[in-house]
Amino acid sequence: MKRIGGSRRKTRYKLKKDKRSRGKISLTRYLQRLEIGQKVTLSPEPAVQKGMYHSRFMEKTGIVTGMQGKCYKISINNLGKNKILIVHPVHLKKL
Repeated sequence: MKRIGGSRRKTRYKLKKDKRSRGKISLTRYLQRLEIGQKVTLSPEPAVQKGMYHSRFMEKTGIVTGMQGKCYKISINNLGKNKILIVHPVHLKKL
């Protein structure tokens, strides 16, 4: 059976920016540094597709467990299961 659509399927309104935040992205958020054990919130930046996670994990909180290249490994609890996401720092907000 062939799968129809990718990870951005049915996300027209989820991944839409409001008018004030359109334009160039923040470089400080793009180049931010995080420490292992720090709590972060997953908030997607629609202008950058690199290192974006699936939309079902939007606005979840997690803990930084390590790095993989320029991205961070984020451990989250999803319905009682621990999952590791590899996320670019532009999609993360410090708590």
